[in-house]
Amino acid sequence: MISYVARRLLAAVPLLFIVSFGVFVLSRAGGRDPVDAILGEKGTPEARERVTRELGLDRPLLVQYGIYLRGILTRGDFGESYIQRGVKVTERIQRRFPPTVELTVAAMFLAILLGLPSGLLSAVYKSTWVDYLSMTVSLLGVSIPVFWLGLLLILAFGGWLPVGGNLDPTIDIAARTGFLTIDCVLAGNARALGNALAHLVLPAAALATIPLAMTARIARASMLEVLGSDYIRTARAKGLRGSAVVLKHAFRNALVPVVTLLGLEFGYLLGGAVLTETVFDWPGMGTYLIEAVFQTDSVQICGASLVIAVTFIAANLAVDVLYVWIDPRIRYERS
Repeated sequence: MISYVARRLLAAVPLLFIVSFGVFVLSRAGGRDPVDAILGEKGTPEARERVTRELGLDRPLLVQYGIYLRGILTRGDFGESYIQRGVKVTERIQRRFPPTVELTVAAMFLAILLGLPSGLLSAVYKSTWVDYLSMTVSLLGVSIPVFWLGLLLILAFGGWLPVGGNLDPTIDIAARTGFLTIDCVLAGNARALGNALAHLVLPAAALATIPLAMTARIARASMLEVLGSDYIRTARAKGLRGSAVVLKHAFRNALVPVVTLLGLEFGYLLGGAVLTETVFDWPGMGTYLIEAVFQTDSVQICGASLVIAVTFIAANLAVDVLYVWIDPRIRYERS
């Protein structure tokens, strides 16, 4: 297992180089000139030439990428923002990434809490009203656009729950870890913790719809396949009760494809919560990326994209490690 993890980590290095180069080229090749974003369209030719030379934008694209990459490897950070001079990109990401993680974890918690039992019950009670209701709700969850659902949730529950940000501005909590809920617990502030959790409800519900629906459908299909296996028929022939067959024999084996889906969805949500964060004004990586794109700040775009790529790779690696715990028959060995 250790050698497998080491090989996966080594294989991730060239992948990260490819991602960083692709994002760097795309962020520099299109859109507004960064000099215009810094000086405005009324900047003098002398000022434009000076800023272009200071940022190295007058050099070939490959040379610019080499300078950017060397800065990451030597300094250990993503450099300074083009637009907000003197502001470290790494510091901004450190402030924006924890709220996205909290939102993603809350959404995945709802997806697992509701989607997994729904799929398992659909398989156990196949072709009954339970199955039809569960799959109908799952189909609606996949079909409804997240931004539209977010607006509906705001209209329906905006009078009872907060609809913007992750904490009321009247509450002050010292940022120890960057994760607001953890900081509230460490500060012993129950009022702040309740307020932070209340801010999580609506965006997490909107973000959880697609992974919840997909979890239910995959869990149902996987459980149906397992319940049709020979060893399940043997267990039933020996007189085991239905609940014992499902929970002790079928459930664990049916989890493998579900874990695969959850790992992929976790990675997607970390980088793909742009619409949800925009609708609910959530101060996470999604809104941070939107701001960087509108500002034509390629340094911030590249830094945020690399962080998202690393988390996606880490989520997939964690899924592969969980396989061994779920199904001991799986072994990662060099052939």
